[in-house]
Amino acid sequence: MTDRPDTLENAQVPDLTAAEPLLIAREAAKILLNKKASRMKLLSVSDVTVIADYYVIVTGRSSTQIKALSDDLVFEMGRRGISCAHVEGRDGGAWILCDFGSVIVHIFDRESREYYNLERLASPDAEVDCTDLLTPDELN
Repeated sequence: MTDRPDTLENAQVPDLTAAEPLLIAREAAKILLNKKASRMKLLSVSDVTVIADYYVIVTGRSSTQIKALSDDLVFEMGRRGISCAHVEGRDGGAWILCDFGSVIVHIFDRESREYYNLERLASPDAEVDCTDLLTPDELN
């Protein structure tokens, strides 16, 4: 078997070990969107909390997809030099939190996301424009 550079395992990934939190958050968002997460929001929350600089919030279609999204995210971020300090909620499957230090990723099912409405905690101008990460279908 030959090593092919176009396979997922051999694909070039950026080294984020010295990256700014915004770059880390954008990379996490990109990974989740590539795995078909929906309703992605990237929020700057450093003015309302000391626990993180950014929240990445996405929605999954089922508990199975939510778990797969968190597993893939932790793996792919590890490949980029960013380890996950803690994963919370994996057993429940309705809301999984992945803590990457300055970036916290929230993966919700639709009902839990609407109920907890984390977006309301951020200031009105906290949303970071990430339209460059979205496909034309996601922009609509």
